Amino acid sequence: GGLGVIKELIQVETLAQFGVAFLLFALGVEFSFAELKKVQGISLGGGGLQIVFTILITALAMGIFGWDTSPIQGIFLGAILSLSSTAVVLKCLMERNEMASPQGQVMLGILVVQDLALGLMLAVLPALNQPEGGVIFEAVGRSLLLIGLFALGAVIAGIWVIPKLLQFLAKTESKELFLLGVVALCLGIALLTEHLGFSIEMGAFVAGLMISEVEYADQTLTYVEPIRDIFAALFFVAVGMLIDPIFLWEHLEIIIGLMLLIIAGKTLIIIPIVKLFGYSWRTSIITGLGLAQIGEFSFVLASAGQGLGLVSRQVYLLIVGTTALTLMITPFILQFAPKLLDWIEEKWDLSNLLENSQKITNIAEDLPQQNHIIVCGYGRVGRNLVKLLQAHNYAVVVIDQSEQTVQELRNNQIPYLYGNAASLHVLEAAGVDRAASMAIALPDPMSTRLCLKRSLEFSPNLDVIVIADRDKDIELLYQLGAKEVVQPEFEASLELSNHVLTKMGLGGDKIQQEMQKIRQGQYSDFRPKQSAQEVARDLQQATQEMNSKWYALPTNSPLMGMTLEESNIRPMTGISLMAIRRFTGEEIDYPDGQVRLEKDDKLLVVGEAAALETLDQLAKGEVTIPAESISCQWLNIPENSPVIGKPLSKLDLANRFRVQVQALRREDKFYRWPNRSLDLETGDRLLLCGSFHDLNQARREMIPINIPSLKILKEMEEDLTIKN
Repeated sequence: GGLGVIKELIQVETLAQFGVAFLLFALGVEFSFAELKKVQGISLGGGGLQIVFTILITALAMGIFGWDTSPIQGIFLGAILSLSSTAVVLKCLMERNEMASPQGQVMLGILVVQDLALGLMLAVLPALNQPEGGVIFEAVGRSLLLIGLFALGAVIAGIWVIPKLLQFLAKTESKELFLLGVVALCLGIALLTEHLGFSIEMGAFVAGLMISEVEYADQTLTYVEPIRDIFAALFFVAVGMLIDPIFLWEHLEIIIGLMLLIIAGKTLIIIPIVKLFGYSWRTSIITGLGLAQIGEFSFVLASAGQGLGLVSRQVYLLIVGTTALTLMITPFILQFAPKLLDWIEEKWDLSNLLENSQKITNIAEDLPQQNHIIVCGYGRVGRNLVKLLQAHNYAVVVIDQSEQTVQELRNNQIPYLYGNAASLHVLEAAGVDRAASMAIALPDPMSTRLCLKRSLEFSPNLDVIVIADRDKDIELLYQLGAKEVVQPEFEASLELSNHVLTKMGLGGDKIQQEMQKIRQGQYSDFRPKQSAQEVARDLQQATQEMNSKWYALPTNSPLMGMTLEESNIRPMTGISLMAIRRFTGEEIDYPDGQVRLEKDDKLLVVGEAAALETLDQLAKGEVTIPAESISCQWLNIPENSPVIGKPLSKLDLANRFRVQVQALRREDKFYRWPNRSLDLETGDRLLLCGSFHDLNQARREMIPINIPSLKILKEMEEDLTIKN
């Protein structure tokens, strides 16, 4: 393939295989048996069903459409298509920090089973050419026996052998010896699995799981990561070298057609299987799209099948070309799938369908109604927070979408909601608009950002504290409206500093002042300095996954010349302003409240379609005059008004007084064309449009007679009055 500079690809392929092995080894160290147990249902059941259905559907399709293949060849091609790319999918999930997300865990569980199934496929492959059917069953039985023996040996070694071995290596206090020992352990177990007829990658993953339960796991991961990254890069080089560009160009239409057919087919197979195990439609769709490619180990199967005469040279090259294209497009699918679902949800109002795997369930009689604290995510941080809050008798509601976690909450009689914390329906059911505070401790950054953004759409002044796993997310989360952002590593540094300074005799008040100063500065003293280009790049990448757009400030907008604090954009519209691009080309990322809006500014804003429309109305002056003889005035509803508690529909101002309600401002929230079912409250300000006579008639209806008319006129003069 390529330019033909390297004639023998076997060496590069071997190095690339080591890259995938180290990738899975590092993942196993991070994952642990406890986390693997959480996805055992979808892993074993879902992964097995996906493989079986893919093989059967492929074989049936070839028979139905009359392709020149035998049933054995159809089964073999189905086995090739059933595998997905462990290397590409896991690399993308790691880079996007989504390994702990629901879709990340489901994908990992299915990929582990696929790697395990590869060993069975390779064991059965020679038997496909045998006329006796019993040979296949004998091969499968032998493989299952070997898997059982290997699993038993891994458990025994993980409990009694591995801890002592790593302890011995650590006592030498030699970094090089520890690294060599870990690499030898990884490759040794991987080569053992290959000798048993299974994949090197499966052995490497099991080796990582064995180390994950040992106290030296973090140090092991630190040493292995550089090696993993080097060899993983070689994997992608090897994939490119396998492609014959001339063959690819000559059969481009066929290969593109096959690629689209395979992606669509595998997606439609995986989605209902994942949904069957109780996951949301959103998780099921992202998982289906994320695993829709053909895996890198299909090369191994296809090569072995070609040697046995199960596929021709041309079919082999078609498999290689199609696989390469599906691998290339996978990162883009994983990046844009969540954004596509957000757009679909907004366009057709399918949030209830996409976000919820089942009806929202809770302990209805125990669910607090107001002034409660919502905790999103019941991992280690969320669990400890809930324990402390309940110890001080605070009302708590937990949102989580793990069935195992929900069972724990149910047993402990902790009020909960089962569902995605970023779902508008779940947040509404949790009473976010009536809550006193919210703590977000979700495992993946995307869910964290969406949960924060949508919570503040319900309650703009809600006090929200957020966990930021990455330091580059701190400013982004503050800009989205978080009152406080906690970065675990930085907080650990502060606590360590606190302890050391106390021991050195520094006064407690002085230490607390220093700590408070660092926190108020958003950990800026701790964070590495980034160039303007790096900040802009990170901001663009983060907002791509949300409903973001560049909005041009209209000419002669009343917002021009105002500071962001004066304009009050977020509370009034629900929009988060992430950046400002001046006419000169200067870009201000994460602007603070003192930045002034200027002529020809472009604003990078994040928000739902309705919020963007409200921003547009606000930027254009909030109101449009419907006719020449019409004036528009703001009217404040006093505390003793007879209309308090009544919906706008009951007042029926349009029919009774020929007055239109153009807008409503309640505290810091701005409603353009408010819903007629909305009940009026004390302090509401209504923008009413009509003739001067009709406005006076409506005003008398809404304001008690004992309020001096002079005071009314004064309030109206102070408010916005627009006359044509």
